[in-house]
Amino acid sequence: MATKSFDLIVIGAGPGGYVAAIRGAQLGLKVAVVEREHLGGICLNWGCIPTKALLRSSEVFHLMHRAKEFGLSADNINYDIDAVVKRSRGVAKQLSGGIGHLLKKNKVTVVMGQAVIPAKGRVSVKTDKGTEELSAKNIVLATGARARELPGLEADGDLVWTYRHALQPPHMPKKLLVIGSGAIGIEFASFYNTLGADTTVVEVMDRVLPVEDAEISAFAHKAFKKQGMKIMEKAMVKKLDRGKGKVTAHIEVAGKVETQEFDTVISAVGIVGNVENLGLEALGVKLDRTHVVTDEYCRTGVDGLYAIGDIAGAPWLAHKASHEGVMVADLIAGKHAHPVKPESIAGCTYCHPQVASVGYTEAKAKELGYDIKVGRFPFIGNGKAIALGEAEGLVKTIFDAKTGELLGAHMVGAEVTEMIQGYVVGRQLETTEEDLINTVFPHPTLSEMMHESVLDAFDRVIHM
Repeated sequence: MATKSFDLIVIGAGPGGYVAAIRGAQLGLKVAVVEREHLGGICLNWGCIPTKALLRSSEVFHLMHRAKEFGLSADNINYDIDAVVKRSRGVAKQLSGGIGHLLKKNKVTVVMGQAVIPAKGRVSVKTDKGTEELSAKNIVLATGARARELPGLEADGDLVWTYRHALQPPHMPKKLLVIGSGAIGIEFASFYNTLGADTTVVEVMDRVLPVEDAEISAFAHKAFKKQGMKIMEKAMVKKLDRGKGKVTAHIEVAGKVETQEFDTVISAVGIVGNVENLGLEALGVKLDRTHVVTDEYCRTGVDGLYAIGDIAGAPWLAHKASHEGVMVADLIAGKHAHPVKPESIAGCTYCHPQVASVGYTEAKAKELGYDIKVGRFPFIGNGKAIALGEAEGLVKTIFDAKTGELLGAHMVGAEVTEMIQGYVVGRQLETTEEDLINTVFPHPTLSEMMHESVLDAFDRVIHM
């Protein structure tokens, strides 16, 4: 069979891969993208997008219960889990179809199948019609990652779920155990808890959302507890005994093992890169704990082979993958490319209340030797937050006391995932406290708290 030749072949059509393919095509490269399952990858089909659709349903449900506060009445408030899931799947399907349209519009060749790299510059794809041989001087690995499975805690789709099962639940959990309180674990805990499941979260670290600033974690913990969630920190699920319609979890906490019974368990203990069966070892690609080792330009050290997104390691975020995709396409096309700096990437968690952050935590800034100034502003001091009925939250900013550089920003509360971008832009433009203090924020908005938090760091806060 004749080999089809391209300038660039991208393996994986998630938010890293399809963006790299489109950018390559925009720059005049002849591009092919190989995908084994769904265009849009995990993010669009089984991750970011469908979870946000589910969480929106639970948020509306929560608000319906608060109708009285707003002078409204709502009776017989209920939900249909199948209809909630159906809406979520519809949203994912609509966007996945949109990716197909974008790739076609940009004249990217799409090959559906399983890829392997038999030699440098060659990709062999097993499709349902046989094998297709492709060649290109440049290959981008964008194969993503999957849920980590711990021995004894493996998912079965019935009693023990991964995020995939949790997105299309076979039943509505009554008593739920969530293992892991990173973004994925806490979002599902938030969703099911709001819909009435008796929810327990077990976290091995000393706090929930362990990558966030300690103060934000503590605030979120308090809010989750108030909503009826049980949170066990510095705890570990040692084993699960599966019975008929129930699971007995052996949980070690403070050196003692206790048992608790649940009808559903969601395991959210991290992810592993999809590095298998691609032929990487034979090519001499360096792997570190299921991730491909790259330099700041996503180069693997094998000539013409790049790795972007989740397969290239933390932070495991769709927006990081997309930016790396653009950078690599620019690099291949001979354009000036800017490396993606991990500390300039915002993290967003869509639990209730939302959590968002960028840059260094207070502890990290101190550890790096900075002399810091910290500002805080609570939602209770903001007119728009009170008018929305969302008066619980906090904005925290961290500055270098010597230069006024914005080192980090951390928030918990309503709509903070939208607000964080203001600080992201500020960091990108190398802003100082002076720029932020002199910026006029519109009133009444939640964003005014971002201004007040900066003012507070420099002892100039007005509304507190």
